[in-house]
Amino acid sequence: MASRNVIAKENRREKPDGVDVPFLILILMLLGVGLTMLYSASYAQSEYDTGYTVSTRYLQKQAACAALGLAAMYFFSRIPVSFWYRFAVPLYGISIALLLSVLVFGRSANGAQRWINIGGLQFQPSEIAKFTLILLLARLTRRYGGAAREFRYGVLGFSCVLLGILIPLALEKHLSAILLMGMVAVVMMYVAGTDPKWLLLGATGAIAFVLVYIRFMGYAGDRVTAWLHPEQDPGDTGYQILQSLYAIGSGGVFGRGFGKSRQKYLYLPFQYNDYIFPIICEELGLVGAVGIMLLFSAVILRGYWIALRARDRFSTVLCAGLVSLIALQTVLNLGVVTNLLPSTGISLPFFSYGGTALAVNLGEMGIVLGISRQRNRSKLQEAEL
Repeated sequence: MASRNVIAKENRREKPDGVDVPFLILILMLLGVGLTMLYSASYAQSEYDTGYTVSTRYLQKQAACAALGLAAMYFFSRIPVSFWYRFAVPLYGISIALLLSVLVFGRSANGAQRWINIGGLQFQPSEIAKFTLILLLARLTRRYGGAAREFRYGVLGFSCVLLGILIPLALEKHLSAILLMGMVAVVMMYVAGTDPKWLLLGATGAIAFVLVYIRFMGYAGDRVTAWLHPEQDPGDTGYQILQSLYAIGSGGVFGRGFGKSRQKYLYLPFQYNDYIFPIICEELGLVGAVGIMLLFSAVILRGYWIALRARDRFSTVLCAGLVSLIALQTVLNLGVVTNLLPSTGISLPFFSYGGTALAVNLGEMGIVLGISRQRNRSKLQEAEL
């Protein structure tokens, strides 16, 4: 009781900090550049889809979701971190319910069923599931404390939470989300203190699962074939990656100039979505592409800096998980469009078209900003499980 009183007195003496301004500026810069490049990459497709009457169809929708995301970022930045700890379990349960509802009421596209409509709003529940998984894993990290080193907690406890999300995703044939969430979970488990030998064993099992999954899911197997030998089928399975490489190579050092891409004129499929980075390379060249990668790097490094200075274990792991999600998405997307990795369907954060993903990403960055308010406060001593 006495220790609680001491902590309460310290809390009253410590004035609340503002959000981390450098991180906020970096996020706004990413968003601004992302919307600008989305317009350039999408206006040809927009004109084609609207009978050459509207060139801003995709930009308008993305800008509306950006406004919603900015409002969420501001709102979430002012919510105490304790709120997320308290509601981690209910939010996780809601996300599983939404994932399962996709299997019943979802809309199918390209052989996969991942979207649902609620009140006229179409979105992917997997975007919400990514956040709630990170949230619950962070909660368990704080609850387990040093016990996370034990197999019972650090492996079985975290794995049960992970499987609760991965099983519905497997039924949806959402391999990209499975890979991304699995990688984020490994990062968070490592931060929590899980013995690395168990993580290595789990990674081996995950690789085996992916190989089996690809074997039985034909469309995924075609992606691997196209990755290894795109030139063998340039008119079908290898077409997209070849067009992507053409766009990247034709940009040279300084690019053709903003708005002057040729591949975006319906040569490169999904040029405003998963494959927006090749258009950036074509228009802005190596210099522009490196500049954007450095901007992402600055956001990620600043995010980890905030995580290290968070006041408690839950805040540290939650922040690290959210930043790792952005980092892994970025690395995987860049790896795919340069043909270093097989196609996964993972978009480039803040750049690729997709309202749900953009709004959720901005909301998550709002939580990071909320955590950054603690950066100058003394660390809390927490009891272990």
